[in-house]
Amino acid sequence: MIRLVDLAVGAGGFRLEDVSLDVPPGAHAVVLGPTGAGKTTLLEAVAGHLPLLRGRVELGGIDATRLPPERRGVGFVYQAYHLFPHLSVRANIAYGLPADGDGRRAARVAELALALGITPLLERGVAGLSGGEQQRVALARALAPSPRVLLLDEPFAAVDPATRGALRRELRALHERERFTILHVTHDFAEARRLADTALVLMEGRVVQQGTPAEVLARPATAAVAAFVRGDAELRAAGEEVG
Repeated sequence: MIRLVDLAVGAGGFRLEDVSLDVPPGAHAVVLGPTGAGKTTLLEAVAGHLPLLRGRVELGGIDATRLPPERRGVGFVYQAYHLFPHLSVRANIAYGLPADGDGRRAARVAELALALGITPLLERGVAGLSGGEQQRVALARALAPSPRVLLLDEPFAAVDPATRGALRRELRALHERERFTILHVTHDFAEARRLADTALVLMEGRVVQQGTPAEVLARPATAAVAAFVRGDAELRAAGEEVG
C-alpha cells in the first residue's frame, strides 16, 4: 500500500504541491504527465531521496516520512538502469541481499534470473549487455530484497517495441506472483492501459486528475489533459504508420 497525504517537495527551482494518493496493497498505479510535470520528483520523494516540505508518506501501513531510504522497503528502477559497471550480473542482482549463509541469496538471484530470462548472463559483466538485458538486471536487482513497493521511472522507454512488450509481460507475471505494490511513471497511455489499475495525472507539479487509465483517456478532466492524451495518441499513430 502507498498513501501520500498533502505532499509538497522542492527540487531545485521546481515544486511539487498538494499531492495525495492511495494505492491499495498489490495494485499497479501509473503516474502520467508531460516532461517536467514532477513525475520523477514524486518517485524520489516516496523513496526518501528527496526531503518533504510538507505531508506524509505511508508504505505498507507504516509512516515512512522520516525513515531513510534503506528502511522503506522500496525497490527503484530508473530508465537509465544505474547498474554497477565493476560487478557481474549476478553481483548486481545480489547487491541488496544479506550475506549468504544458507543459500537463500543464491536461490533468490537464480529465481529472478530465471523469471526474467537472464540466467545465461549471470557471470557476465554488464558493459556489453543490450538495453533490454540491462533493464532486466535492474529489475531483478530492485526485486531481489522482496520490497513491499516497486517504483518504476519510465523503465521501458529506452528499448525497442518488441523488447518493451516482453518486459511488460515479465513485469506483469512477477507482479501477479509476488504482489508488491507498484508506482510507475510513464508517458505512454497504451502502457498504462495494459498494466495499471489506477492513474494519476501530474501537470506543473500538481495532480490534475485521478481515475482508471480508461477513465482518464475517455474523460480528460481539463483541456490540458485532453491535449496531452491527444498528443500521445497522435505519436503512437505516427509510430504505427512509420513501422
